Amino acid sequence: MSRLKETYQNEIVDAMIKKFGYKNIMEVPKLDKVVINMGVGEAKENAKILESAMKDMEAIAGQKAVTTKAKNSVANFKIREGMPIGCKVTLRGEKMYEFVDRLINLALPRVRDFRGVNPNAFDGRGNYALGIKEQLIFPEIEYDKVDKVRGMDVIFVTTAKTDEEARELLTLFNMPFAK
Repeated sequence: MSRLKETYQNEIVDAMIKKFGYKNIMEVPKLDKVVINMGVGEAKENAKILESAMKDMEAIAGQKAVTTKAKNSVANFKIREGMPIGCKVTLRGEKMYEFVDRLINLALPRVRDFRGVNPNAFDGRGNYALGIKEQLIFPEIEYDKVDKVRGMDVIFVTTAKTDEEARELLTLFNMPFAK
């Protein structure tokens, strides 16, 4: 069992109960899943670009990525419905905690001019979205093998009902929110 999951089961649950006064342990919010999404707009001209993006994402997440396809056609972007335009990975359970641990303790401190993540990027239902500008901050990515710097979105889906509960949960996971 990962160190972060053990911490969650003990200290974080106790702290959440203390702060919000839950009557039942099942009321305590927890991380449900983490979705990593990478939009690769250039994939419409060259399929190789999408393959290298998927390879990077699989190295970061530790599991197979799936391609995302365009839902509808957009003439201005030269995109037709059903064209592959990105990739995503959904992490749950052990791999999710492993990834969150690596993201918070290894990757985020390597971001240039890092002052913390945006504390207002909650969606109103207890989920948090984080944009990363380059995949190079992850130690799994070898700098020499990168063909192009790509960004990605990391979405933390929690069982929290409110943003305040979700913010407290992620703070207890040591998420470095900007002051």
